[in-house]
Amino acid sequence: MTDTVALPVRPTSYSDLQELVGTELGPTEWHDVIQQGVDAFAEVTGDDQWIHVDPERAAASPLGTTIAHGLYSLSLGPAFSYRLLSFDGFAHSLNYGYDKVRFPAPVPVGSRVRMRLTVVAVEQVSGGIQVRSSQAFECEGGDKPVVIAESLARVVEKGA
Repeated sequence: MTDTVALPVRPTSYSDLQELVGTELGPTEWHDVIQQGVDAFAEVTGDDQWIHVDPERAAASPLGTTIAHGLYSLSLGPAFSYRLLSFDGFAHSLNYGYDKVRFPAPVPVGSRVRMRLTVVAVEQVSGGIQVRSSQAFECEGGDKPVVIAESLARVVEKGA
């Protein structure tokens, strides 16, 4: 896919979705990972491990700084996805879940992340259409992905 494609892509039918299989969309704009966001995530989830919330202690660690939770990074997936692939041409859509989630590299606080999305498969299922996408998150300046996830969405065509 070229950089000239208008994002988000706005399919409105099963056949439109089929045409996207194998297509990489993105990347998104960069998202700033800040300590305040990581702290808020820690508070909401109860995961206040020091490597995420104690900058002084983390500075003395081999990582040299606090890092975002893997699930913090993954939780950016829906918002990033909406910027790349819009389902507003359907009657409704929902996040159906994830398969194969991995966190290959840490995300240091103070860094920036973004995502690319590839439509992997589209299939008719009871009650609608299932869209399987690969989400690849990268950290600016990093040499490998920070999150690789396979997401599942369900959509229903208008008039169905």
